[in-house]
Amino acid sequence: MINTSKPINPPSPELCSFIIDKLGISESALDLGIKRASLENAPLPIVMWSYGLLTLNQLNIILSLEEEY
Repeated sequence: MINTSKPINPPSPELCSFIIDKLGISESALDLGIKRASLENAPLPIVMWSYGLLTLNQLNIILSLEEEY
């Protein structure tokens, strides 16, 4: 868990669409990830991976895309 007083920004609609459309993750898994990320004040991809909602390969795909921006 990240310990910070500054809230992390919610995931972008583009990231959410990518997770569903390109990675094939269900909307219910994404919703759970968003809720947990908000509660833990942590980045969505890391939270989803830590809960087993993303594989390590899928996490690496997301992280490599984020590096491009």
